[in-house]
Amino acid sequence: MMKQVDVLIIGAGAAGMMCAVEAGKRGRSVLIVDHARAPGDKIRISGGGRCNFTNLHAAPQNYISRNPHFCISALRRYTQRNFIALVDRYGIAWHEKTLGQLFCDGSARQIIDLLVTEMKQAGAELRLQTVVESIEASTDGYVVSLSSERVRCTSLVVACGGKSIPKMGATGFGYDIAKQFGLALTETRPALVPLTFDDNTLAPLQPLSGISVDAVVSHGKTKFAEAMLFTHRGLSGPSILQISSYWREGDTISVAMLPGTKVFEALRAARARNGRQALQTALSELLPKRLAQLIAENSGIQNHLADVSDKQLLAVERAINEWQVKPAGSEGYRTAEVTLGGVDTDGLDQKTMEAKSVKGLYFIGEVVDVTGWLGGYNFQWAWSSGWVAGQAV
Repeated sequence: MMKQVDVLIIGAGAAGMMCAVEAGKRGRSVLIVDHARAPGDKIRISGGGRCNFTNLHAAPQNYISRNPHFCISALRRYTQRNFIALVDRYGIAWHEKTLGQLFCDGSARQIIDLLVTEMKQAGAELRLQTVVESIEASTDGYVVSLSSERVRCTSLVVACGGKSIPKMGATGFGYDIAKQFGLALTETRPALVPLTFDDNTLAPLQPLSGISVDAVVSHGKTKFAEAMLFTHRGLSGPSILQISSYWREGDTISVAMLPGTKVFEALRAARARNGRQALQTALSELLPKRLAQLIAENSGIQNHLADVSDKQLLAVERAINEWQVKPAGSEGYRTAEVTLGGVDTDGLDQKTMEAKSVKGLYFIGEVVDVTGWLGGYNFQWAWSSGWVAGQAV
């Protein structure tokens, strides 16, 4: 006999579990399935295992989408304050790390346990290590063939994420479902991902691998002021991950490695204090030693500071705070925290996340063309989009 449920959710991640909770609370019979061995794998590894579960400043301007207005309704109806209240209700201790980013004091598993408990209380059934083999539209909903059985449902929710981190089981399955039912997709690409250099650019920078500086990284009018890390492949760190969502192949990024510091004036003062010192020595007071050494070598200045002109010092300042560099690519979905792009929001109802052209079919979370900044914003989109869909399915 075929199993019958009101709501079948594909994907037991943040958005899917939130939707299951809310749908269950409304008295809907809910089955949520995932091919993984445990729910919430991305939650488990996020924030270094402490889960950066939301951001105090989450607002529409922190999201990238072809339609930047689409996310407004969901984010307003279920805010970061709502999720913080849920976390507080479970007695989970948390702290603000920086820039409004909220982390568990303990383990990310506390957030997973919270969601699993909420689902159980709401009567939602969680089934793991279950593969979706096919989906067919029926007169009153959908028939979904699972690896274990066939299920008939009235509402089908696609919450299986994007392509990022394939070693955790991420695939483009959600996009395949969208295409099957005639929904358009926007271009997908890795986002919140380290950037890489070609061999010629990378070679002189190899000695800097492992060095971190507080930087301002810009792409056009978009800029982020956070830490930047030199790696053996290129650049990483929060500021680089942020700008990667805006960067495209062939583009140049601009880096200020001493933002807020008037390098020219600092070097002139060093020259006045001790003209016999080398440029590298003066720069080492401002920058990590290996970075100071490389900048000094690249400047071609070998004289004592007393013999260095203002014009030369200005060139050094530009090398530090106006470094123009063209990445060759990114590290790809292997390390990308999220997938940019996805199901085109023009085909979805922003108040319910239902497909406008396909009754009873919903898309939530990362699979949708809504991508947040680094720092808890993508989890908030998962909570918000999952919550609004849960009110409608």
